[in-house]
Amino acid sequence: MTSSRVEAPARWQQCANCGNRLDELDPRTSCPECGGLLDVMFHTPPGRGAELRREFSARPRLTGQPFEVSGVWRYAELVMSAPPSAIVSFPEGNTPLLMNERVAQWTGCEGLRIKHEGMNPTGSFKDRGMTVGVTQAKRVRARAVVCASTGNTSASLAAYAALGGLPALVLVPAGQVAIGKLMQTMAYGARTLAVRGDFDACLSLVRDAAQRLGVYLLNSVNPFRIEGQKTIVFELLQQLDWKAPDWIALPAGNLGNTAAFGKALDEACRLGLIDRVPRLLAVQAAGASPFHQSYLTGFQERRTTRADTIATAIRIGDPASYDRGVRAIRLTNGVVVAVPDAAILEGQQCAGTAGIGCEPASAASLAGVRAAVDSGLIHRDDSVVAVLTGHLLKDPAGGGDPGAEKSLTMPTEIDASLGEIERELSRLTSGR
Repeated sequence: MTSSRVEAPARWQQCANCGNRLDELDPRTSCPECGGLLDVMFHTPPGRGAELRREFSARPRLTGQPFEVSGVWRYAELVMSAPPSAIVSFPEGNTPLLMNERVAQWTGCEGLRIKHEGMNPTGSFKDRGMTVGVTQAKRVRARAVVCASTGNTSASLAAYAALGGLPALVLVPAGQVAIGKLMQTMAYGARTLAVRGDFDACLSLVRDAAQRLGVYLLNSVNPFRIEGQKTIVFELLQQLDWKAPDWIALPAGNLGNTAAFGKALDEACRLGLIDRVPRLLAVQAAGASPFHQSYLTGFQERRTTRADTIATAIRIGDPASYDRGVRAIRLTNGVVVAVPDAAILEGQQCAGTAGIGCEPASAASLAGVRAAVDSGLIHRDDSVVAVLTGHLLKDPAGGGDPGAEKSLTMPTEIDASLGEIERELSRLTSGR
């Protein structure tokens, strides 16, 4: 980073279940005592908000080395204390915060803004976590990096591993990954294995591989992935001049992002960057909604399911970051909702015709806001940021689902005639 007046605090890893502490450079991604997930911890003295806001605003965005313009490493004090020479960055982040009247009207929320994470280098929010995760992999001298994926994680891992010069191994559920994501992963050179099973089976395998084969696991159970993903929140807050919105809506699958958002909001409030904590609206697809089912019981019972949804990026039946997700919802007085695939596809189509292309899983956040407005949970004049997690080109046809393809505007075949063009133009401008 550029020189900073704020000294990065000491960090360590700590088990969220039993409190066991590990060194910052310990390569394990779960607690050796109880098996719980780890958090990256650092000291957060109160009253530093104004100083940090000045630091973040002063950092360059358009020139300099990648780590200097990164929308992740701009917030290094809140992410990782790595030296600039160790950082693996494209750069990433700096994604737009959009206002669009058509999409706002569709959701029924006049104060809606859209944070489009599909504008990251590989087309999804995963790049924010992966720049930190792969940087950590190099710091711990990992033999190779590994992940299970429904597509976005594998594409991001493959790209950042290639940039960092690390061998990458990827496990995906056979026949269940959108072709755009799969092609990205292979094009970046990752060894890609299609497992006869679902995502949860893939994740179980890579966790075993990390423990027994000495490879570094880079799914969202990795606490350094969470540190990078926190910057979605820091960046959108900075774009709002540090005025916290009423709600932040996001798709919820494996719950890494839900966990990251809760951690970011807690830290932002304790540091004085914001004066109140927005509520999280975690949105699941109805056919892959174990977290929503658990929420309906007050999280008294952890539910799992056999996931079935056109939103492939959140087609997960047993979220690995469940405990972290519960903590984030409780911390933010958040709500978990589930929306049907039809509503997701309608939201994707609305965003697309407004010029904001996103994959189906991203549109879950828009469908969730609409459902929350319809139920009276969110008021029409509330300030809401809906996070779109992946670009349209990631999964333009909903993982091959016929219903998703029908929602697209398909080509109209014509003869090579100006008259036919004139006819179609007339139909277009008249709205037919």
